[in-house]
Amino acid sequence: MTHDIPTRPLEGVRVLELGNYIAAPTAGRLLADFGAEVIKVERPRTGDELRNWRLYSGSTSMLYRTINRNKKSIVLDLRSDEGRALVLELVAECDILLENFRPGTLEKWGIGPEQLNAANPDLVITRVSAFGQTGPLAQRPGFAAVAEAVGGFRELVGDPDRPPVRVGVSIGDSIAGLYAAFGSVMALYRRGAKAGEQIPLPQRIIDVALNESIMSMMESLVPDYLAYGVKRERVGGRMEGIAPSNAYPCSDGTSIIISGNGDAIFQRYMETIERPDLAADEELQTNAGRWARRDELDAAISAWTSRHTRDEALHLLDEANVPSGPIYTAADIVEDEQYNARNMIQTFHVDTGGSVPQPVGFPGIVPVIGGKSLPIGHVGPDLGEHTREVLASVLGKSDAAIDRIVAETEAR
Repeated sequence: MTHDIPTRPLEGVRVLELGNYIAAPTAGRLLADFGAEVIKVERPRTGDELRNWRLYSGSTSMLYRTINRNKKSIVLDLRSDEGRALVLELVAECDILLENFRPGTLEKWGIGPEQLNAANPDLVITRVSAFGQTGPLAQRPGFAAVAEAVGGFRELVGDPDRPPVRVGVSIGDSIAGLYAAFGSVMALYRRGAKAGEQIPLPQRIIDVALNESIMSMMESLVPDYLAYGVKRERVGGRMEGIAPSNAYPCSDGTSIIISGNGDAIFQRYMETIERPDLAADEELQTNAGRWARRDELDAAISAWTSRHTRDEALHLLDEANVPSGPIYTAADIVEDEQYNARNMIQTFHVDTGGSVPQPVGFPGIVPVIGGKSLPIGHVGPDLGEHTREVLASVLGKSDAAIDRIVAETEAR
């Protein structure tokens, strides 16, 4: 297999990102990863608020550096007439616009879909918001935490005897970002397939709602309720109706995940944990029967894992071809040979608050093309790092005009 770097499929596509925080910028990151030129517009002085989220030292967080990699940062004041005029000039040279302001904000500023369409009648306009651009909740603000609750996700996370909890990442924003990137590429594909045909503006507006993005990932939550009256509940580390599949403690203080819920796998699994009686039990031959006796099964499995270290247990399970794995920390991920073999940890020297930049590993590009993760071009840029470059190369502004724009923007 060759590991020559393949042509990135989105090379030649230009994107203007007006997004802040995580959702729309995640879409921009995905497009940039695969070759699109993504121009990120940030406000004067502070830029995207993500620059200060989880900022332990230095001037720019690793969260910002991660989500805004491979992009160009320019500073414009969208509250000013000139800033908005420059957005319309840039839009005329772009294929996609990404934004995640509250619905109505762009319209209030005079750069809504009608004005964007007038500047570029082929533009794909991808809009991410809490509840979508239409409907009774459209104007309501909301972050991913609210969307995860309204989308049905939060109700299923945690233990049944405790209040719902949140997972450790902004999963609602990330899923919405995936949908926004997919919707953008889908619209580009249609535009290419319909070359020479004018696609109506409403069909070029991609409307991504955080709550709907979450709800769409909830599998059969709604159909199960409507068909059977089933109300799914929190089951801790388990998955409703699937057994045995859980986290189990080991003798060295670690835990492992074992997913032995397939009918054939279950037989090998029980033999491995030295419980042939459970393997032969008629009631446990189907998943429904195993779910009914899940507490008994988990107790038997925990008794076995508690007699072994993590590595011992995983070795025995692997020999029996039972799906299992360690519960990794960041330190484990960095050292893992599988991630490293596929170039999934890529190192850059960045400011971490010390006197000189330090090497920091960043997650690679997914999905893989050509056998390994594509190389990241650069991590999230400094604020306004590309303002002059973009105004010159994309808009053809003179040095004098750029000097004036930059000076006026910095003065705001």
